[in-house]
Amino acid sequence: MSEEKSLNFIEEIVEGDLSAGKYKSIVTRFPPEPNGHLHVGHAKSICLNFGLAQKYGGSTNLRFDDTNPTTEETQYVEGIKEDVKWLGFEWANELYASDYFEQLYGFAVKLIEKGLAYVDDSTSETIAAEKGTPTQPGKESAYRNRSVEENLQLFADMRAGKYKDGEKVLRAKVDMASTNMLLRDPILYRIKHAHHHRTGDAWCIYPMYDFAHGQSDSIEKITHSICTLEFVSHRALYDWLIEQLGIFPSHQYEFARLNMTYTLMSKRKLLQLVNEKYVDGWDDPRMPTISAMRRRGFTPESIRKFCDLIGVAKRENMIDVGLLEFCVREHLNKVAQRRMVVFDPLKVVLTNYTDKDETVRCEDNPEDPNTTYRDIPFSGELYIERDDFMENPPKKFFRLAPGQMVRLKSAYIIRCDDVIKDADGNITELHCSYLPESQSGNDKSGLHVKGTLHWVSVPHAVNAELRLYDRLFNTEDPASYEGDLKDILNPGSLQIIQHAYAEPALRNAKFDDRYQFLRKGYYTLDKDTSEDRMVFNRTVTLKDTWAKEQKK
Repeated sequence: MSEEKSLNFIEEIVEGDLSAGKYKSIVTRFPPEPNGHLHVGHAKSICLNFGLAQKYGGSTNLRFDDTNPTTEETQYVEGIKEDVKWLGFEWANELYASDYFEQLYGFAVKLIEKGLAYVDDSTSETIAAEKGTPTQPGKESAYRNRSVEENLQLFADMRAGKYKDGEKVLRAKVDMASTNMLLRDPILYRIKHAHHHRTGDAWCIYPMYDFAHGQSDSIEKITHSICTLEFVSHRALYDWLIEQLGIFPSHQYEFARLNMTYTLMSKRKLLQLVNEKYVDGWDDPRMPTISAMRRRGFTPESIRKFCDLIGVAKRENMIDVGLLEFCVREHLNKVAQRRMVVFDPLKVVLTNYTDKDETVRCEDNPEDPNTTYRDIPFSGELYIERDDFMENPPKKFFRLAPGQMVRLKSAYIIRCDDVIKDADGNITELHCSYLPESQSGNDKSGLHVKGTLHWVSVPHAVNAELRLYDRLFNTEDPASYEGDLKDILNPGSLQIIQHAYAEPALRNAKFDDRYQFLRKGYYTLDKDTSEDRMVFNRTVTLKDTWAKEQKK
């Protein structure tokens, strides 16, 4: 009997709330800002918010936090929606903080009317200086005690566009001596004369995150507002605003963000990599963005499994990227179609082979009990991997060598009879003989060989470009590195094989198909593929060789 998985601390809270009758059903939300592309850290949040709603029969809103018009674009909105859907989730409502601009403005007016907000003419430098320090109280603004009537008029004038950017702000009147620096009269609204991707030029004042977020949660009646640990100090203001406004009491809960070895999660630093051309865009398969992982061949199932395994914690920790790669390998092993591709070809001529139109039968996935089969052309001229042959092999070398026999996958046993070299002594081809009675599935030779090689028929081979991706950084914690990022880039993060030879079944490869290239790794078709050139990306190797390499 399998052991039931224990609840994480947020699930315990949800179950407690439901059993106490606090809510009839839960409502969560995923609230990205549409100013860039989602990464694997966001995937954890997506899986948590949508997963909770699925488990407890609730619903999840996708709400775009679009309160900063200078950085947000519709293309990011569409990319985020695509990423969430690709991960396997559907939202109950597609919403925007900008949907609530009028309502949020009304909330701000209510605070002014209650004497809890005021218009401040101070410069940003003055406001920062008057905030004080964690050990010293702040100084009240010279504009803090303006009358309610004056504040209402000034705020209306701010909305009407009578002031320039930075000329005035609206601040909450909380406590300039609070030990929580965020409660020292935080800014609620600022002036930004900028075109908004949805509201156009209708507004020139925009709410700050801390004002828009909690109130948007409340408007949507979000029961469990889940965010990462860096927002712990924001919770007091979240609660204060909801209490003063007397609106639906959404509540904020914090969990540890995803930190992963050899991986950057900083949007600013990722943008630097893109802008300085160290990677080929946001979906470069070495990037940690969801679009990059999709292009590289990761599956949504493997990412969801990874998020489930790392769990939900209250303390920050570092997750080994090897765990993500393990999840990807485990899933791909179950679903990937097997194909034979030779990376570094050495020609083999079967001197006694006469059949011109033979095919051999090969299973597509031995891990699948309902596997299909394909026919692979076989001929008297084949490619094998160059490192599958040694002229002077050591003991226990079970691949091909002079006088030695191996089996060709799904085909025959062959024996190397002669090694052909050019004038410089380089091996150009091997002359071998095959054993007709040794056909796989009908072997009557009575021979048992220890080595099995993959191969491709020369006249039927399909040319392909292979892109072998590896970890982008060669240091375990690139996030903490304070120097130039280019100094810690892994020079081997991309290797390109321009002329590999594949079995002809790969001509029918489709985007999102997953393949295991036998004895090599897992691959998927890249978007750069054209009529003239097939391009495949390596998703992961068959085994984790990275850890071994680092220990040498």
